[in-house]
Amino acid sequence: MRRPEIRRRQLLRVALGVSAGLSGAALLARLAGGDDDSIATNDGADGGNTPAPSADSLRTRQRMTGSKAFIAAPLGQTLSADERRFFEAERPWGFILFGRNIGSQKQLSDLVGSLKDVGGRKTTPIFIDQEGGRINRLRPPMAPAYPTPADIGRLFATDPKAGERAAWLQGRLLAADVMAYGINADCVPCLDVPVPGAHSVIGDRAYGHDPDAVATLGRAIADGAMAGGVLPVMKHIPGHGRGNADSHLELPRVATARNDLAKSDFAPFRALATLPAAMTAHILYTDIDPTFPATLSPIVIDSVIRTEIGFDGLLMSDDMSMKALSGDLYDLSAAALTAGCDVVLHCNGEMDEMRRVARAAQPLAGDAKRRADACEAVIARGAGTADLEALRGEYTSLMAKVG
Repeated sequence: MRRPEIRRRQLLRVALGVSAGLSGAALLARLAGGDDDSIATNDGADGGNTPAPSADSLRTRQRMTGSKAFIAAPLGQTLSADERRFFEAERPWGFILFGRNIGSQKQLSDLVGSLKDVGGRKTTPIFIDQEGGRINRLRPPMAPAYPTPADIGRLFATDPKAGERAAWLQGRLLAADVMAYGINADCVPCLDVPVPGAHSVIGDRAYGHDPDAVATLGRAIADGAMAGGVLPVMKHIPGHGRGNADSHLELPRVATARNDLAKSDFAPFRALATLPAAMTAHILYTDIDPTFPATLSPIVIDSVIRTEIGFDGLLMSDDMSMKALSGDLYDLSAAALTAGCDVVLHCNGEMDEMRRVARAAQPLAGDAKRRADACEAVIARGAGTADLEALRGEYTSLMAKVG
């Protein structure tokens, strides 16, 4: 049987499993064509009676088996003993930080160092949402405040050259701000294109309402971030701009025809399809897949993201603990990974939930590992030399034109 046909049948089995409400183990067994009993679990890591492995054996295991396909978040400002053991045993590919993890400059640097230590690699990705405007985990005095992405869009509308330069500068300066603490991945740019009547969750996080302008400014932000040694993650693919709800709280639904989405919502992502990483949208596009939101949809991921948009970089889910998704975290994570996400993201730091996500995630392999390695190569390049004081002065002068 040809490989594409095998893949289609696998995805159909998964879709039927999610629809039928199967457990995560049964779901994976259906994909493999086996029985529930064929799914191996790590009872020791989930709090069973298996003795905890030594630190040396954990590091040896990590070198031998590699990182697993999930991104985790610590709960507080330091790693607890349980978190350290869990992370060392379950080997998440990367980590993400939030305001709850940030107290002081030294504390944050120490926490990042601890996460890279348990990650086992200097290039262990440490993510943060630092966009400028209202989405910033680092706030003064930990890092400067910046105008909104919409402000950059307004500058671009009156002076395209100045706007594009300001976007690059903001990307480069955001990279410098997070790299000061060892953070090496920033979830920017936001390439969503809002439309009238959409929920305000995107709002001024967007660079504008014109897909071409959003693409131009998004590319500049991403290039600036990479010049600063930081991995950019474009979001929320294939587009959150039309969402009629806040996906943190409920599932947005978009009924717009696929052809219309392709002309606007998909366009910035298509223009930036060569970027190394992207984050999915927890949105139900009813004209494309009326059953599953993008993060869980083999149709959206394969037909839209991978084929129509042409994105071959690392695809990470949005936070699996957001209220847009409902169900057991094991089932949801297994479904997202089987649908085509390379890694799943879990953000609330709840240990019981993380255990469920970790059990669904397998060691990175094949295309997913290739894409993850390419992301770490961006991090490994590091930052180019720059006069940051001069860049900040130039940025301030350009943004002063917005008024």
